[in-house]
Amino acid sequence: MSDTTISPGQAVPTSARPERRDIGLRRRYASERRFRAYGLTAIAIGMIFLAVLLWTVIGQGYTAFFQTQIRLPITFSKSIIDPNDKAKADPTVLRTVNYPRLVQDSLAQELGIDPNNRAAMSSAMQLVSQGVRAQLANMVMDDLSIIGTTQEIWIYANSTVDSAVKGQYDLSVPEARRPIKDQQLEWIRQLEAKGDLEQRFNTGLFTFGASARAETAGVGVALIGSLYMMGIVLALALPIGVAASIYLEEFAPKNRFTDLIEVNINNLAAVPSIVYGLLGLAVFVNWMGLPRSASLVGGLVLTLMTLPTIIIATRAALKAVPPSIRAAALGLGASRMQMVFQHVLPLAMPGILTGTIIGLAHALGETAPLLLIGMVAFVANYPATPMDPATALPVQIYMWANEAERAFVERTSGAIIVLLLFLAVMNITAILLRRRFERRW
Repeated sequence: MSDTTISPGQAVPTSARPERRDIGLRRRYASERRFRAYGLTAIAIGMIFLAVLLWTVIGQGYTAFFQTQIRLPITFSKSIIDPNDKAKADPTVLRTVNYPRLVQDSLAQELGIDPNNRAAMSSAMQLVSQGVRAQLANMVMDDLSIIGTTQEIWIYANSTVDSAVKGQYDLSVPEARRPIKDQQLEWIRQLEAKGDLEQRFNTGLFTFGASARAETAGVGVALIGSLYMMGIVLALALPIGVAASIYLEEFAPKNRFTDLIEVNINNLAAVPSIVYGLLGLAVFVNWMGLPRSASLVGGLVLTLMTLPTIIIATRAALKAVPPSIRAAALGLGASRMQMVFQHVLPLAMPGILTGTIIGLAHALGETAPLLLIGMVAFVANYPATPMDPATALPVQIYMWANEAERAFVERTSGAIIVLLLFLAVMNITAILLRRRFERRW
């Protein structure tokens, strides 16, 4: 390169121009490489946090899908269950039977315990769940013919036993510092050696309702409540949101009033969800008198919260349709209504469906507005209609997270896994629908 100094206004020598051009190209290339590096770094950080989240949740929750159960030969003694033959006239008397006595007799025989040793029998009965009463009562009421017979039944172990078998307690510490005693550990090993104690798939996690006992707690009621609410949101938010979007985008005049509506819709999409819970409490519960903790109220509140999202997504999908489609339809003599519903709306359908499912997925994971309308209630029975008391999956997770018992930690993470799978199915559905209906031009 020449050392000749170029004064202002003087022409740049031809030999200097390529060097300046090369310097500029190198700077642009370097800037592009830095931008790509920043992007890859951001993606890597996001993936790391996602991996840590999934590792933590799955690591703590996968054990909830398995439950320790004990196989016992239960003799349904008629002298205990129905000594006076009242069951045929009034089956409800079978609910008040002393079913734990049947389990106690079986345990005494299996473990070689003297039935008159109250301390030993009390310690042995701590191995099984208190929910065994309901389990045996349901079996008897479903089939009265088992009275007087002996049946081998897998019954749920107590949550303390379940945690010990899963290695969630340090059994090497002194007996006084752990919730399970040495004699109980010996009985557990005895049952394991005979093949009468093992971990089996926990169907109760999906069928049981709320329970104060971890081993008999499930998300069945919460799943039904969530399905009811999502059905209500889909039935109300989709048609109302699409109709509002079509009017604002295709028919409404462009003036200050419609501009005000658009601004407010965008603002409503950013309103915290707890505000919608306060609105639902004031309008649907206090003013309209709808029952608290009902799926109907939860669905109405989530509909209000989801509407702005669906409207914004639908308007964006309508705007993405090329203007030539509208011009061609109108040029061929179609009315404005025919142009919208026969040409524009079908082409915008992939975006509309995607936005709707994303809005539903967002609503499914909401907890704050449901807490304010009372869906945090303890509900053990399945809701028959949307008007019955129910709870939702995220609320059930919130309730279990506040429990002090150690076994509820894995139940909480297990419910989170179920919720994540639910959300994953909804998002995969959105992707498949978009690919199914998408058209490129």
